[in-house]
Amino acid sequence: MSSSDPRDELVEHLPAMRAFAISLTRNGAIADDMVQDTVVKAWTNIDKFEVGTNMRAWLFTILRNTYYSSRRKSNREVADVDGVFTESLAEKPAHDGHMQMTDFRKALGELKDEQREALLLVGASGFSYEEAAEMCGVAVGTIKSRTNRARARIAELMGLRDDESLEMTDDATMSVISASKVSSF
Repeated sequence: MSSSDPRDELVEHLPAMRAFAISLTRNGAIADDMVQDTVVKAWTNIDKFEVGTNMRAWLFTILRNTYYSSRRKSNREVADVDGVFTESLAEKPAHDGHMQMTDFRKALGELKDEQREALLLVGASGFSYEEAAEMCGVAVGTIKSRTNRARARIAELMGLRDDESLEMTDDATMSVISASKVSSF
């Protein structure tokens, strides 16, 4: 394989794909299976990837479609009433912001799937509104609306006012809930 082979780039995106899969499924084992399925699909269809385009967006689209296909097949939704799936997510350090992180996870879990997906694609994964809209197969305005509503809903669920700030320790969490990126995330 030459260095220009797009298969060489697949591995670079595994951590981001796993994080996105966990955010969708809220279950590490299912997320790992989805990422594996995505890699297999991407590998077997690598000839359909256009060299020079955004590999990460292509992989995220495959992952997203895999997720929704599995949801349609199961024809039922698993409720996380007791927070088992939410609690299995990575936990922040026990110092400053621990309680707010718990509240944040709970609020994120209460969002509608479409809002959570848009917020995580734009806020945490760093995709532009245009890229997220393309991946989700909706208009850019729809992604902007979903992201804005998700941010407002999280602020409402967490009881935050406009002049309040969270004591979070990572840029990823802050970028999910703020309208602009906090730093270099």
